[in-house]
Amino acid sequence: MIRHYIIIALRNMVRQKGLAIINLLGFSIGIACFSLSLLYVVNEFSYDRFHKNGSHIYRVYDWWANADRQGREPSSATPLGPAMKQDLPDVENFVRVTPKAEKFIRVGNKVSGIDVSFADPQILSVFTFPLLEGNSATALSAPNQVVLTREKAYELFGETDVVGKVVEIKMNDRFDPFIVGAVAENIPINSTIRFDLLGNFDYILNTEMGRESSGNWHMTIGISVYILLREGSKLMNEPDRLSAFRLKYFPEEKITSEKAGNRNGKGSISAGYGLQPLRDVHTDIKIDKWEATDPKNSWILITVASGVLLIACINFITLSIGRSAGRSKEVGVKKVTGSQRHQLVIQFLIESLLLSLFSSYFGLVLADILLPFFNELSERSLVFSFHQYPEMIGLLAAVILFAGLLSGIYPAIVLSGFKPIDVLKNKIRFSGSNLFTKSLITFQFVISIGLIISIITIVKQLKFMRSKDLGFDKENVVMIPARDLDTKKTYPLFRQALLSESGILGITGSAIGLGEGEGQMGRRYIFNDTKKTIIEYPVDAEFLNVLGFHLLAGRNFNAEISSDTISSVIVNEAFVQKVLGVTPEIAVGTEFKNAEGNGNKIIIGVVRNFNFENLTLSVRPQLFLQPSGFKPNFLFVRLKPGDPSKMLSKLKTEWSIISPDLPFRYSFLDEKFDAFYSKEKRWANIIGWAAGVSIFLACMGLFGLISLVVINRSKEIGIRKVNGAKISEILLMLNRDFAKWVMIGFVISTPVTWYIMHKWLENFTYKTEISWWIFILAGLVSLIIAIFTVSWQSWRAARRNPVEALRYE
Repeated sequence: MIRHYIIIALRNMVRQKGLAIINLLGFSIGIACFSLSLLYVVNEFSYDRFHKNGSHIYRVYDWWANADRQGREPSSATPLGPAMKQDLPDVENFVRVTPKAEKFIRVGNKVSGIDVSFADPQILSVFTFPLLEGNSATALSAPNQVVLTREKAYELFGETDVVGKVVEIKMNDRFDPFIVGAVAENIPINSTIRFDLLGNFDYILNTEMGRESSGNWHMTIGISVYILLREGSKLMNEPDRLSAFRLKYFPEEKITSEKAGNRNGKGSISAGYGLQPLRDVHTDIKIDKWEATDPKNSWILITVASGVLLIACINFITLSIGRSAGRSKEVGVKKVTGSQRHQLVIQFLIESLLLSLFSSYFGLVLADILLPFFNELSERSLVFSFHQYPEMIGLLAAVILFAGLLSGIYPAIVLSGFKPIDVLKNKIRFSGSNLFTKSLITFQFVISIGLIISIITIVKQLKFMRSKDLGFDKENVVMIPARDLDTKKTYPLFRQALLSESGILGITGSAIGLGEGEGQMGRRYIFNDTKKTIIEYPVDAEFLNVLGFHLLAGRNFNAEISSDTISSVIVNEAFVQKVLGVTPEIAVGTEFKNAEGNGNKIIIGVVRNFNFENLTLSVRPQLFLQPSGFKPNFLFVRLKPGDPSKMLSKLKTEWSIISPDLPFRYSFLDEKFDAFYSKEKRWANIIGWAAGVSIFLACMGLFGLISLVVINRSKEIGIRKVNGAKISEILLMLNRDFAKWVMIGFVISTPVTWYIMHKWLENFTYKTEISWWIFILAGLVSLIIAIFTVSWQSWRAARRNPVEALRYE
């Protein structure tokens, strides 16, 4: 019986090739879009689950609840991990990990840029990073040992049997030798901890910065601290024990808390430690807003993909209902010959499932073809791997089955319900234009119009952020990382060689880079007996001039005034307003203390507020200082507007003179700031493609449906033409009904999309407005596309010879 149903289904698809192709193509595109989105979402929520100890590993974070602000961030004090293992019996082990940073690696005469991290040697026993060569117990047993991944071992040596070989890493201004202690399998793409080369954290502890931070609880060096809890430990749910541990090393916080009267329900102090499960690190934006991925975006993506797939299902439903008139006699004959209704329902469901299976196969093939493009779009390195993502099998099977049943159930019920007597009397006139199919068409355009409005709003916000005045001039500025040079010697030579060039307007240096991916430096100062953390930028005397800051009061740094390198600082408006509570003019001359007790600072100038951070954040209090013996880690060169290629070539030439061993690297400052919004740009591209696909699928459905409508109304069109109807009148008649339902879709979509985009814009401190013209444009685009789709078939029908139409019936 099943074989019989399958044969009939195949015959029907062959008989109606055009509609079958439309359904097949629409379903395939829907399945492809959904499969890619599902792969992305599954990957996002599968981070770090491959670690055998993953359920017992936690990242330590700081929380604070002061009178003026509260928040959380990963803990990065160097002595934290060892102290927790020593003082808390629940802690079996700890691992400190530095963030990956590109370093120059030299093997023989070849120099390569490779991502390097440093971690405690026990990382290989706490975490699961399988080794191809070497032993986890000895791989990082010495400070100068490193672990390479398989890919980098091949890149540097051409093989993986490299244990004992030497690589040189550029640390500060020299290449230091390191011995390869092991080779690890390539790090999975769904791993929070990533590295190409992993060094021993003991090496960091032996540096000047490491020695200074090893016993300093107030100094942070940007590390992450992970702990492995013993089986059965409840430490993550015992804030009182964590508070007691913190008070041991921050006894002054209890006094601060009692004085301010702060409480947050997790203990009796205004700050403390918390434990974040390893598997939450990638998606918990409450603790790490910049590195974590907002899970809300994943749900938005899968919702949009579901909408696209739903549009494909709607196309199937409307076309199945539309061609029901052509199958009414088939149903009538089968019923007369004894077929039961449930048998007909099964037959039509099998047709639907068969088409769903064919579409799913082509959809998965299409998804695999589109995967490189999707990876570029989503900035991921995804692979279709059922071994890595075993849940994909069940999820895709469920989606395919559900889509087939959803698409076929209603048409099956409708078709199987025809009465034989009505069929034989030719009373069945089901043209595909009933209220249900019109509602489905409306829903298609609700989704499509909503996506168009969303993409226009996102693009408008991106344009607003890129064009907003940041308080300084970021255009035509080249930023050159120079942390691997002894810039105290080389910077003056580099500067002297370039200042004579007419195409170069200025050169300056800073200890910290600007733009996305660059860090910040915070230091605590005392104001009216209250300690506050202020962001500071060590710069040279030309920094404000070269980058175009606006001085509101006071003066700039002067290289000839010795006190400017000791105590003078220049602050921004936010510092003056939020910290001092005075005007810029009054702020000049104000003196305040360094919390570390190594000298006071005097304000010599106030600059207009500037945004060095993402525009989702408001401007924070910041200051500039010009240290004595300043050694810049980044150089900034302002070029004359125009073609920069000649000056870039000059910069590269001069760089090769002062640093012949290192390649010349640079970035344009405006591009670094644009990179702050790479996530928004990525989502704009994804939603833009989703909007295009949804409109395309909706139009495919309209095209198929209007084809059926034209066939079923051929006699009516012929009679109208015989009675003198013009082509324009027939076009208007056929277009009017569809246009009406598109406009209803517009009316429904507009308030819903406005609310969604209004909530999205609330994430930005500086934001554009949702203009009325966005909605009008989205509605017009959808209406024009729909009318064009319908008109093409309508025009062909209207031009047919009416005699043929009358003969047709």
